[in-house]
Amino acid sequence: MLSKGGNNKSFLHLVNTSSFMSRHLKYLFVVFVSMAGKAHAQVVVTESPDHKIKVQFSIDAGKQNKAFYAVTYSGMQVITPSPLGLEFENNPPLQANLKIVSVARKLVDTSWQPVYGEKNKYRDHYNGMLIRLKETVDPFRSFEINFRVYNEGMAFQYNVPVTGSVTIVKELTGFQFRKDHTSWVASFAQAEYKKATISKTGKGCERPYVIEMDSQTYIALGEAALVDHARMKFNRSAKDSLLVEVALDGKCFYSTAFTTPWRYIMMAASPGKLLENNFFILNLNAPCAVKDVSWIKPGKVIREATLTTSGAKNCIDFAAKRNIEYVEFDAGWYGPETNPNSDATKTNLDTTRSKGPFDLQQIIAYANSKNIGIILYVNQNALTKQLDEILPLYQAWGIKGVKYGFVHVGSQQHTRWLHEAVRKAAKYKLMVDIHDEYRPTGYSRTYPNLLTQEGVRGNEEMPDGNNNTTLPFTRFIAGAADATVCYYHRRELKPAVAAKANARMVENTCGHQLALSVINYSPLQFLFWYDRPEDEQGEPEIAFFDALPTVWDDTKVLQGRIGESIAMARRKANDWFVACISNNQSSQVELLFDFLTAGKKYELTWYTDGGASVPTRTHVKVEKQQINSKTKLRFNLLPRGGCVMQVKQIDN
Repeated sequence: MLSKGGNNKSFLHLVNTSSFMSRHLKYLFVVFVSMAGKAHAQVVVTESPDHKIKVQFSIDAGKQNKAFYAVTYSGMQVITPSPLGLEFENNPPLQANLKIVSVARKLVDTSWQPVYGEKNKYRDHYNGMLIRLKETVDPFRSFEINFRVYNEGMAFQYNVPVTGSVTIVKELTGFQFRKDHTSWVASFAQAEYKKATISKTGKGCERPYVIEMDSQTYIALGEAALVDHARMKFNRSAKDSLLVEVALDGKCFYSTAFTTPWRYIMMAASPGKLLENNFFILNLNAPCAVKDVSWIKPGKVIREATLTTSGAKNCIDFAAKRNIEYVEFDAGWYGPETNPNSDATKTNLDTTRSKGPFDLQQIIAYANSKNIGIILYVNQNALTKQLDEILPLYQAWGIKGVKYGFVHVGSQQHTRWLHEAVRKAAKYKLMVDIHDEYRPTGYSRTYPNLLTQEGVRGNEEMPDGNNNTTLPFTRFIAGAADATVCYYHRRELKPAVAAKANARMVENTCGHQLALSVINYSPLQFLFWYDRPEDEQGEPEIAFFDALPTVWDDTKVLQGRIGESIAMARRKANDWFVACISNNQSSQVELLFDFLTAGKKYELTWYTDGGASVPTRTHVKVEKQQINSKTKLRFNLLPRGGCVMQVKQIDN
């Protein structure tokens, strides 16, 4: 779409399209750049395929010929004219004295199938606009800003040629707002999200950064395809309380041409739609680079906590019985994880955690006999020193995956190292789970052996219902999170543990904890995090975990409000798994099953917080009934409560 004015003089630019020939279905080879008003501002506009999102890029002659962009959604201006540019060390910034040299446009409409996901197929549909800019004063540098506008949001990145070398010290990108909208702020990856406003953003706000502009307009600011750049967070401008600025985690050094990660703005009519549309971030990443993906197998995981051979075999037996695919051995199996002398090529127990014995090779052989995979935890200390040694060694041992722990994140150096470590693991057919502060930006599309990561306030922190009803609409927009679901680690079930001083235990109901296994997407889904096999005493609801997939063919957010409640439905083949949770208050839920196939019959197995009338320790009530696409259920959830449903098609 081209911006036009009454008597504006337009300039015709021929566009070099040679770099756009792959996968592009439609091109516009000539572009009219509007010259608006006496100051001759240059303006170009593009929009989403459904015409709801419009992005305007302009060079404002009244402001030193600086570059700006603005965004509207369904007629509402969500981002007012906002700055663009990069600041360098010992070089002038790329920001002012600019002119548009050319604009190339393209329409892309394809689809792709992920190795695994929250859906089994994703559409990649957008209007692209590549704007080539040049300085009008010395040193007359050229660069590009690449825009994509999807129905789900917009994104842009900088393409910069380099002569010699450059060091980026600051990104000048901003997000300018007109009003002080409600937002949800987390100051670090595992922090609790707090309801605030834009003017209360503070420093180092995590991404995605979700903002409620009105009851039917929600946006999320974030970063995609972060591979070899410094991590982005958000700061409120010191000069303007309604301007949110990009804050890089340190300098970025380049000696060749570079492309920055994408900066995106997702837009939707509800927070649930933001979550449903999170494949948008995957679309901004490169396609799968792993040719043979047959060894990448998502599944459920249980952590073995005793670090003994007998305990490991007991855990493997439990995993085989309960349809759990993997057993993970956490910190301590190769020595104290923070000791720089600990050797991750050998079994050498941290005696503060276990006295053993622990025969890892015997354990691996036993696991293989039961068709259970083994995952090993390795701390950053050992990873830094031994990565190239341990990966082929673990492959030779028959290990299926590695959990990278206490990894360094943020700086360009750490970002590059970590993604290289993921690529190296793929070479040796090892799956990866990254723990601690790492948050995803879609790299699992390119290297799907990166199945999951932490970067979340999960069950290790014993979060309440307010936290758990906020995370789906904030953190989980970014992608999978290993939130370490607990089940039996409760005061009434483990009084000996609860008696210890300052013991932290699960406070949410058992129904709530069951539901988290569906709501919290993680292809490697850890269950029973603080539990042991002997904690399970035949509770009937554990059959739900037995049947639970960890990846899906379809996902729908049925209803929900940030920090209040959520109801989700996920499908695997013909079966649906439905989950609902409340915050720290009780809530009323009305579920429509119109997502089921019309004319088909289904059996609903329903697990709810039944209270004292249910004789089991966990008080979970199990019911069955037949339903169809016209069924409507009304029920109440307890404070911090929840429920799950397995819906099986019973006719063909």
